[in-house]
Amino acid sequence: MKRIVASLNVLALLFLGTMACAQDKPAEYTSEADVAKDAVLKRDFDVQGEYLGQFNDMRVGLDVIARGDGQFDFVAFVGGLPGDGWTRNDIRAFGKMAFKGDELEFKLEKVDDGITRRDITNDDIDSPQGMATFKDGKATFSIVGAKIEFVKQNRESATLGLKAPEGAVVLFGDGKASDLFERAEINKETGTLWAEASTKPFEKKPYTMHVEFMLSYMPTARGQQRSNSGVYIDDAYECQVLDSFGLEGENNECGGFYTMSKPIVNMCYPPLRWQTYDIDFIPAKFDADGNKTDKAVISVKHNGKVIQKEMRPEKETPGRKKETPDARGVYLQGHGNKVQYKNIWIKYQ
Repeated sequence: MKRIVASLNVLALLFLGTMACAQDKPAEYTSEADVAKDAVLKRDFDVQGEYLGQFNDMRVGLDVIARGDGQFDFVAFVGGLPGDGWTRNDIRAFGKMAFKGDELEFKLEKVDDGITRRDITNDDIDSPQGMATFKDGKATFSIVGAKIEFVKQNRESATLGLKAPEGAVVLFGDGKASDLFERAEINKETGTLWAEASTKPFEKKPYTMHVEFMLSYMPTARGQQRSNSGVYIDDAYECQVLDSFGLEGENNECGGFYTMSKPIVNMCYPPLRWQTYDIDFIPAKFDADGNKTDKAVISVKHNGKVIQKEMRPEKETPGRKKETPDARGVYLQGHGNKVQYKNIWIKYQ
């Protein structure tokens, strides 16, 4: 009897643990209409985004990242926004802010001059505390008697909606997956393709691939939980898809190749905005015995900006299939999130 009771206790604990995990899974929103159903959620979503302002003679970009329940991180970029005036190793400042009534109280916390990152102290600024207002697409930061005004930006990729050129192979377009897809689930409301989709093998030769994707809004998620997917080129090399808006731009973030190569600049837009990858791919070469003689070559533009330039992977990225001389297709990783895709085509070079 004691053994039975003990077994029942173990089962109960496992059940409760499973329920807790299910309850702890961060909420995921796949459209602005879903966000608009909750006033607080929409308020935070409307604040989040890219901003551009001027301080004395300097352009200053600003990323405001929603963290849930009226909490935000922000990054200020001296020179402009990433890919538009700011590049890696330019000056940045980091901070946090939260709603206090109709305003947001903010605090500058760190500064990075491209060489070192250090805490901001009272020696740098009399009071790191200040207040900010966000209204009608404008943000005003007041600190130590000075005011900086920012205007919200809604940048759009130069290749968004790019039509497949003559001779291209359309994998997904106009709400339909081509016969080359062996697994595909369509969002019936929008006609987009959900992540966790894969194609059959196609010709193994150099090509350009165009992919458009939309990240879900997951303000309470962190790290790899935050709208995770990936484009597996040749079913072997993953160009990461992740809500990395405002982050460092590491090899496991949007535009990175895990363990191999981080993006030149983090071009990730805020979630629920359509983004683009334009990928040039040259397959690895193998001899008659299946030994690799030349590495694959991969270049990537994210939202029209070069983020990977002739990257030569030593091997496949973890989590999928190994390099091979055989024909392969493309895999759009699910990873438990509802990332959406559309307008996918390849053009052989």
